[in-house]
Amino acid sequence: MTAPTEDRPLRLDHRSLHLCVDMQRLFAEGTDWHTPWMTRVLPVVERLVAAHPERTVFTRFIPAQRPGEGEGTWLEYYRRWSSMTLEALPPGTERLMPELERFVPPAAVVDKTVYSPWMTPELDALLRERGTESLIITGAETDVCVLAAVLGAVDRGYRVVLATDGVCSSSDHTHDALLTLYQDRYGGQVQAATVKEILAAWH
Repeated sequence: MTAPTEDRPLRLDHRSLHLCVDMQRLFAEGTDWHTPWMTRVLPVVERLVAAHPERTVFTRFIPAQRPGEGEGTWLEYYRRWSSMTLEALPPGTERLMPELERFVPPAAVVDKTVYSPWMTPELDALLRERGTESLIITGAETDVCVLAAVLGAVDRGYRVVLATDGVCSSSDHTHDALLTLYQDRYGGQVQAATVKEILAAWH
C-alpha cells in the first residue's frame, strides 16, 4: 500500500462508497472496550461523511444480549466480556457517535454481530445495487473490524482506499503493524491516502 503519486493517482467517482466501520459510543466512551483516540479521529471521519453522506454506509457492532449467547468461541468471548453485553451496558451505547448519526439518512446503517461486516449479506447487496467499485474505509479498530472489512472487500473484488488518518485502535503497536502489512502485502489492491487527499480526488 503506497501513498498517492503521479504514477498511482486516486481514482474516485460516483462508483466509490465510504464504508465507516463501528464508530460507536461503545468504543468511544468509558467501557471495557474503550478506544482512547477514537475521539481524535472522529472529526476527520465526520468531514469525509459530510462531503458524501448519500455515499456512506456505517456498520455497527452489536454485542450479545447477555453472556451465554453466541456460537462456538463467541460463547466464551461473552463470558469473558460479560460487561460488554447489551444487558450490562447503558441503553444506547451501541449507537453511532452523535456527530455521525446525524447523517442517517441519507447514510445507511448495517448491523453485525461479528468482526466482519461481510457476514451480513445486506452489505454486499447494498453495494452492488449502488454500482460500487471502490470502497473508502475508515473506522475502528484498525487491527480488528477494519481488518476484516478490508480483507473481505479485497476478496469480493472491490478496490480499497484506506484512510490512514481515519482509522484508530486501542493498540498503537498493532495499528502501526497493520498499516505496514497493507503497504508490504496488499499494495496492488489496497491504497493508502489521507482524508484530505481522498476529498480532493472524490468528485
